[in-house]
Amino acid sequence: MPSKGPGPDPTGCPGSSGVPKDQGPKIVIVDVSAIRAAILEEGLREAGYAQVVRIAETHNLLARIYAIDPDVILIDLENPSRDILEQMFQMSRVVRRPVAMFVDQSDAEQIRAAVDAGVSAYIVDGLKKERIQSILDLCISRFNAFSRLQDELDRAKSALGERKVIDRAKGILMKAKNLSEQEAYALMRRTAMNENKKIAELAQSIITAAELLK
Repeated sequence: MPSKGPGPDPTGCPGSSGVPKDQGPKIVIVDVSAIRAAILEEGLREAGYAQVVRIAETHNLLARIYAIDPDVILIDLENPSRDILEQMFQMSRVVRRPVAMFVDQSDAEQIRAAVDAGVSAYIVDGLKKERIQSILDLCISRFNAFSRLQDELDRAKSALGERKVIDRAKGILMKAKNLSEQEAYALMRRTAMNENKKIAELAQSIITAAELLK
């Protein structure tokens, strides 16, 4: 969640790392139907999950999720309208947690929207308590896989951004001091070491100074 960082590590959930279930995750069930929620709760408790909280209405849902700060979110929508689905998808985009969504019926467009929203498991007509453990494991596994890919993408973007800044700073030094590219980079590296800075930080300082002197 945005204000709380990435939150508890879902890899610590039972079924994915062998952590005892009495130390397992806090699971939130979002379901306006007490009967359907009871199926989920019973399946979870039979699987050994003790920390289960139900949210019985979707009004002000994001604030409720913030307050509970769960590790996993299970959403049971029965026959949702498109407005309700979009609200759930918006919540999924904001909340960085494994999210499994149960619906009675769906179409290709809704499934694509769920994937784009970051829903880890989208289950159509599959609300059976015997399946809860396997669905939970699948949800957590997919969430972790997506998180790893997202982290790799973020690191790659950061590295590319730093390379562009360094190359721009090299060009400024080459022009200002009549240096070769290799000489400019060596000067930046020495200066960064002397000032105990990352070379990208020094490069940004060079760019900022050059812009001020224009």
